[in-house]
Amino acid sequence: MAKLKALLLTEGYHGMISQVEGLAKALQVEFQHKIVRLNLMWNYIPPKLTPISKIILKDNNYINNDDTFDLVISCGRKSVVPSIILKKKNDKIFTIHIQDPKVSFKNFDLIVAPEHDNLIGENVINSKGAIHYITKDEIEKANFYLSDKIKNKKIVSLILGGPNKYYNFSNEELTKIFNKVRSNFISIGYKIIIIPSMRTPKRIINLANKEFLSEGYVVNSVDKQAYLASLALANKIVVTCDSTSMISEAAASGKPIFVAHMRPKMNNYRFERFFHLFREMGITRNLEEKVENWSYKHFNEAERIAPMIHSKLSN
Repeated sequence: MAKLKALLLTEGYHGMISQVEGLAKALQVEFQHKIVRLNLMWNYIPPKLTPISKIILKDNNYINNDDTFDLVISCGRKSVVPSIILKKKNDKIFTIHIQDPKVSFKNFDLIVAPEHDNLIGENVINSKGAIHYITKDEIEKANFYLSDKIKNKKIVSLILGGPNKYYNFSNEELTKIFNKVRSNFISIGYKIIIIPSMRTPKRIINLANKEFLSEGYVVNSVDKQAYLASLALANKIVVTCDSTSMISEAAASGKPIFVAHMRPKMNNYRFERFFHLFREMGITRNLEEKVENWSYKHFNEAERIAPMIHSKLSN
C-alpha cells in the first residue's frame, strides 16, 4: 500500500518544524515542507480577521500546483489560512493543525494542542508537552558525534534557548544560571556540553565560551547532530525555561532534566502549567534543586498520538 502524502506548513521556526515533522514521521507518511510567507500587511492581522484568499500569500505555488496531498499538517498562525484554502479546494484532504489556530476548530479535521493550553473540543487531541521530531533511536545513533570533543564519565548538557516575549535572557540572568551549573555539576566532577538553539544570540554563546572555556565543550552554531549527541552523552540535562519544545525534546532521552528558570517579563501561566505537569510526571526538576538520579520512560507524544490519528483517517 502506498504511503500517504502530507504537506507541512509552518513559519519556519525550529519549534514549529520539529512539531509538524515529528508528527509526519510518527504517522510514517511521505512529506514535503513549505514555509508560509504572507504579504506585508497580513503579517500583523490575526487569522480570525484574515480573508480566506490566496491574495494574502507572498508565494502561493503550493496552493495552485497540481500535487495531490492526503494530509496537511500546519503549525503557527500564518499557516492557518493556507490550510483552510487547501481544504476548500479539495475536501478529501485531512487537515491537522498543531496548537491553537485562533479560529473555529471546525475549519480543521483535527487539532493537536498541548494539555497546558487548555483547548477542548470534539476534534481536539491533547498532548502532554510539545510533540517533536526527536526519537530515542536518533539520540542513540548520535552518541559518537561529540565523543572526540569531550571525554568524561560525568557529563551535563546545557541546552540554551533565547529571548522571546516572556524572557529577556539578560547577561545577569545567564550568569546566574552558569554559576548554578558550575556549583551543582562542575564542582563535583562533571564536564559540560553547551548547545545553542536558533534563538540563541551570539552574545550568549560568547558568554558561555568565556565561562566554560576549560570545563567542557561549547557548540558555537546550530547543529542538529551535536544537539542529539549532547542528549546521548549526558548523564544530566539542563534546559532553559523559555521553550516547552526543547524540554519536551530532551524528555525523549529518558534522562533527568533540570529546568533553568528565569524571571518572566509577562504572565507565563501556560509555561507554569507545563512545568507543573512535567514535574508531576517525574520528568523535570528545577535547577536550584539537589542533583540526584531519577528515571522515567523516554517520552515521545508524537508516537502516542499517531495511532489515534490513523484511526480517524481509516474512518
